[in-house]
Amino acid sequence: MDLLCTERSGECAAYPDPRLLGDPRVLQNLLKTEETYTSNSSYFQCVQKEITPQMRKIVAEWMLEVCEQQRCQEGVFPLAMNYMDRFLSQSPLSKSLLQTVGAVCLLLASKLREPRPLTAKILVYFTDFSTRLDQFSPWELVIADRLKWDLAAVTAQDFIAHILYRIPLDRTTEEMTRRHASTFISLAACDFKFSMYTPSIIAGASIAAALNGLHWNARGGWTLNQLMDTLTVMLSVEKEYLCSCLAQLEEMLTDTLTEAAAHMQKAELTKAGTPTDVQDIDF
Repeated sequence: MDLLCTERSGECAAYPDPRLLGDPRVLQNLLKTEETYTSNSSYFQCVQKEITPQMRKIVAEWMLEVCEQQRCQEGVFPLAMNYMDRFLSQSPLSKSLLQTVGAVCLLLASKLREPRPLTAKILVYFTDFSTRLDQFSPWELVIADRLKWDLAAVTAQDFIAHILYRIPLDRTTEEMTRRHASTFISLAACDFKFSMYTPSIIAGASIAAALNGLHWNARGGWTLNQLMDTLTVMLSVEKEYLCSCLAQLEEMLTDTLTEAAAHMQKAELTKAGTPTDVQDIDF
């Protein structure tokens, strides 16, 4: 009885291992491996005939919403998008099956990253039953086969801890930067234009955007130029690509916030213009 009372339903997470994070060989192996898992950035012109980047974005935003509502770990969504892009860069697909493929990619990614993965039944519910339960197993086999069963892909999320370990941040700033950078990575995964960048560039630019937004420089941190120089050397990338990705991330955030504000304003105007129900009036 005492055991039942003291059990916790929360998931146990491992502490970050400083030996792994501080070993340069681990980061170098990630950098060497990442290009193995990149997709063809021109597959909409060369492979897909019915699917457009806008359709991909709509399904990606739906997949992100599912991950948020089910409280999936941060690595699940970028990994699922990696599967979907790699699959679409090889196999032509009907637009009516795009959400099904997205749901199956979520299922595969959650099986790899989650201690308690998503279930097919939950994903069928989130598709509003447009996908059948009996479609999942066959599609899992098709996608895994197209990806040659190489599902442990390197994503931008995998670089976050290694980069932050090499930047002198206090614990509070580090945690805030981690959360903000993960948000940038998720937003970038929704937009196909970021497929031209490697995961390490997206991760570095996301951390730079997060620290810039937190005004780390004004609180005694490095200048943005110093930070970009450090990231360029750390990740062995061209500074021009890193700066370009950073600019696109900040532009995307501005557009997202503007759209959200316009949507909220429209909702308020609609609410204000709605006639009061007679039953709501207190005579």
